[in-house]
Amino acid sequence: MTWERLAAMSPDQIRDQDLYPKGFYPLPHPKHQEGGQVFPHFLIDAIKKQDVRDLTRFDIDFDLPDHFLAEFPPAMYLTPRPDLGDVSQGKLVSLTNYYELFNGLLTPRQLEGLRLLLTPFPEQQFNATEDRRSELPSQGVACFDCHSNGHQNGATHLTPDTRPQQFRHRTKTTSLRGVNIQRLFGSQRALKTVEDFTQFEQRTAYFDGDIVIATQKGVNPLERGSQVDFMADFQEMLDFPPAPKLDVYGKLDPAKATQTEMRGQEVFFGKGQCASCHQPPFYTDNLMHDLRTERFFKPVMINNMMAIGDGPNKTLALRGVKDNPPYMHDERLLTLEDTVEFFNLIDGTKLTPQEKEDLVAFLRAL
Repeated sequence: MTWERLAAMSPDQIRDQDLYPKGFYPLPHPKHQEGGQVFPHFLIDAIKKQDVRDLTRFDIDFDLPDHFLAEFPPAMYLTPRPDLGDVSQGKLVSLTNYYELFNGLLTPRQLEGLRLLLTPFPEQQFNATEDRRSELPSQGVACFDCHSNGHQNGATHLTPDTRPQQFRHRTKTTSLRGVNIQRLFGSQRALKTVEDFTQFEQRTAYFDGDIVIATQKGVNPLERGSQVDFMADFQEMLDFPPAPKLDVYGKLDPAKATQTEMRGQEVFFGKGQCASCHQPPFYTDNLMHDLRTERFFKPVMINNMMAIGDGPNKTLALRGVKDNPPYMHDERLLTLEDTVEFFNLIDGTKLTPQEKEDLVAFLRAL
């Protein structure tokens, strides 16, 4: 089988002949029957060194190799101060260095919001009770343990709003870059404001959607008018990385782009149909879409997860996409090349090998 032969087949043929690529199936959680937050080792090591907290789970390790994950620690850019470049100075921002890095750059209100984003609160697997997955009692998990420097580090979890357990979806930590231009939050839950997401995350995702367990383990309800608002103030300052080849409309500047990138842009807005959802300048339409991937395979149990399709998913912004691997809401697509092959099959666009190569070059310029 080749990609070209596969793309020429109908969804029914691919399903009936069991030809759907195994890497395109929904990806299960590292330990799907248990779920919960799981962190890559480099984040665990950095937090242990800087904040003397241990995010190691005794029952499971993170499952994706380092070289498929985003750069760590990620750069941090602020919308009001693009002249400063990476304000993290190449460091992982944590409780032990945030004040030194940001005092004078942020208002007192924004600085307090950042402090709260870096403060650990009790969580399902990391808490002070006996029912935990850490060896020692834990203070919990901070927002920026997953969203390192306002971006992401590959940390994974399960969506809190689906039952039974085998039907829950693995979820990737979404980057907070460009939050100010987004209108939906949570890759699958469609929360309407970043304040909603900030306020309800601890009561839902932090405790697997169980309000009784949340109370037992010490949920920390955040006050909407002060704490939540302060946290949102800082999140909405997080900017996309620079894209020097783009003009003010989000398109390539012909004087700066290569011919390969220009051809890729034509594919993106033409034959590839990518712009149907990913519209410039930030390359999102701020809507939810269902790709109906279940057309291509029969329901199957994969490592204690029932793969039946994906349902509606938020259109993630593609600005800075090269710095945001792995791809899809559950991290199943490890590279941009994988992602182009996936959508070429799902959307039936029948791109040539050259068009795929050009499209990847364009995506890397965003």
